[in-house]
Amino acid sequence: MILLFTDFGIAGPYVGQMHLVLRRLAPEVPIVDLQHDAPAFRPDLASYLLASHLALCEPGDVVVAVVDPGVGSARTPLALRLDGTWLVGPDNGLFEIALRRAQKVESYRIIWRPQRLSATFHGRDLFAPIAARLARGDCAGLEPAPVTRYPDWSDDRRAIVYLDPYGNAMTGVRASTVPPDAPVRVKGVMLVRARTFADVPAGSCFAFENSSGLLEIAANGASAATLLGLRVGDPVEILGPDC
Repeated sequence: MILLFTDFGIAGPYVGQMHLVLRRLAPEVPIVDLQHDAPAFRPDLASYLLASHLALCEPGDVVVAVVDPGVGSARTPLALRLDGTWLVGPDNGLFEIALRRAQKVESYRIIWRPQRLSATFHGRDLFAPIAARLARGDCAGLEPAPVTRYPDWSDDRRAIVYLDPYGNAMTGVRASTVPPDAPVRVKGVMLVRARTFADVPAGSCFAFENSSGLLEIAANGASAATLLGLRVGDPVEILGPDC
């Protein structure tokens, strides 16, 4: 499959134009819109979200990931193969967390260029065509190259990396790294830990392990984002001697 992960949003022409290119070049390959509301202009936050999604991928899948505020600049276009799954997108930190968690890594720069390359839409003109080629088993147009690394980024980001339509707030922290009794605090509010929504009173905010394995902040039957005034990028505190 070809999976699309971007900050483009569903409205407007951008996702549709990427589908158009992919359908023409690899009509037999299924396309999945994994997510198009990744944190806009923030590859440093989207990196944690993208890494959590890769558990759904299988060897041979191709993920086109585009959160690319530096599009058209000197940043390198990449194709990485991580444990058999291809990732295609910009060299700007978007793949940093996935790289850390992969067992087998192959890294390439994309040297192929189309006849027409927009300065501002490499998702359509460069990354989508390469993804179609890779999905069909064609690795031409790639050259082995190192990836820019970001060693100062933490393995788990104690911040909100995504707000869903319900007002639930995903963090960049893997829930498995947090002791079950460790207190969680955001915007000065101490949150109870729970397994699911129905375990707390209606309207109450809590922290839990979401379906992607991330620590998430939510409210039972309400918007935690509204109740707590949350925004993407807000810090999250995890308290306790081992945290």
